Amino acid sequence: MTAPASGNVHPIGRANGAPSLDPMMALVAGGMNQVNAVILDRMQSRIPLIPELAGHLIAGGGKRMRPMLTLACADLVGYAGTRHYKLAAAVEFIHTATLLHDDVVDGSGLRRGRKTANIIWGNSASVLVGDFLFSRSFELMVEAESLKVLKILSNASAVIAEGEVNQLTAQRRIDTSEEQYLDIIGAKTAALFAAACRISAVVADRDEAEEKALDVYGRNLGIAFQLIDDAIDYESDGATMGKDAGDDFRDGKVTLPVILAYARGSEEDRAFWKQAIAGNRTSDEDLARATQLLRSTGAIDDTLARARHYGQRAIDALGRFDAGTAKAALVEAVEFAIARAY
Repeated sequence: MTAPASGNVHPIGRANGAPSLDPMMALVAGGMNQVNAVILDRMQSRIPLIPELAGHLIAGGGKRMRPMLTLACADLVGYAGTRHYKLAAAVEFIHTATLLHDDVVDGSGLRRGRKTANIIWGNSASVLVGDFLFSRSFELMVEAESLKVLKILSNASAVIAEGEVNQLTAQRRIDTSEEQYLDIIGAKTAALFAAACRISAVVADRDEAEEKALDVYGRNLGIAFQLIDDAIDYESDGATMGKDAGDDFRDGKVTLPVILAYARGSEEDRAFWKQAIAGNRTSDEDLARATQLLRSTGAIDDTLARARHYGQRAIDALGRFDAGTAKAALVEAVEFAIARAY
């Protein structure tokens, strides 16, 4: 999707220090207290395992970027009501449910530096509590009393599931194309970012152009965010990422860095990638060789460059909105997402 034309283009990168989420967190602090109260209330159940397991992930140190985006975008468009609190909670429940399911599918053992729920309680409990949170999210959507909001968030939920299935079909397939990869991350990551931002314009009764602008902002931010994640899977460590380094490599996930390195590699390099993605080369030494190939072919650098491109499109989409605290915080949120790789 092409970003709306913008009269003022903001370059990514700042000279006065590393970007952070602090401005957005400060902007939405009061609102997030309301959102957190909704989350705490709606994750309760007469079945003790449900709040215990859900709370393990929800309280696990995540920044809650997606619900913060809902609140920040509501501030940007001047919304003064309260319906966005429940919607932001719904967004977080959708995200948390997908994480629970993802960790089961991937067999992950670590998330945000802590053991995953599936390791502690088992796969069955994780899947079922994820289903519970999805159900709670739909209850919250209905309570917003907006058919349009319900359509946006329910569609995003379906698209996320499609993206996860698409990723599963591409797993261990070295011939995965860049187009399929972008389709996967556009669905499994960017769709919820886009919906989280767009619904703020809907509840504020803003026009279609502003809705689309926030959708474009969120969608491109989501793509940039995932591109960075896929790059730092090879360049960072467990303490930084909150997951095991090299997880994508060992799981046989064909991400953009791998696609680029495979396309640019020698015959010997391509043979290595085929073996590695097939699951036959997964040792620490193999991971080190993969990382070296990603660097020598420029695959990491070019993935980061793509992330900056999508980040710039996100920032440009805000061009139609007036300057102010909210807009500055949303711009810096993009810069923060990119800066995680540096």
